[in-house]
Amino acid sequence: MIDGALIVVIDDHESVRSSLRALLEASGLRVKDYSSGPAYLEDNGGGDCLLVDVRMPHMTGLELQHELVKRNSIVPVIVVTGHGDVPLAVTAMRAGAFDFLEKPFDDDVLLDSIHRALAEGRKVRNSQHESKAAAALIAALTNREHEVLDHLVLGKSNKLIAHELGISPRTVETHRARLQEKLKARGLSDLVRLTRAVDQLH
Repeated sequence: MIDGALIVVIDDHESVRSSLRALLEASGLRVKDYSSGPAYLEDNGGGDCLLVDVRMPHMTGLELQHELVKRNSIVPVIVVTGHGDVPLAVTAMRAGAFDFLEKPFDDDVLLDSIHRALAEGRKVRNSQHESKAAAALIAALTNREHEVLDHLVLGKSNKLIAHELGISPRTVETHRARLQEKLKARGLSDLVRLTRAVDQLH
């Protein structure tokens, strides 16, 4: 459900902000609005989804999008464009925006886009949380366990790992059992999934 999510509207026209606020609040969403990108950034506005007009003075929607990417923001951005601004919207999407809508847009189309953006935002947050949890577990391994893990996730056998690290296969088995216990992993597929999750942080 999207009820209660905070939608941030950034548009330099007060009438647009007012009409969007009325529509979104009637749909069970919370709304915060700003007249410019800098005002939003100065306030550390946050939010679960941003609705950003592409053409604004001081800072365009595209410039705001670039700034959010630089700040590693994971809040999904929906860019709102006037007639003839589609190339700008496509550029924004290439830079990481979730969607773009052309004015005048249908209310249902807007709400559907917001609904999908919120679902995507939740997925990204959950994925980031899992990645950080996996990184914390892997950080607790010893240097040797790290080495064994690095070889295991490449699909190497205990025997080959033992040969490459200059230790016995029995020692590799011991390290493997310990690291699986520390990582709460049932087998190789879990180990691969964990290391892949950590890679997504970089």
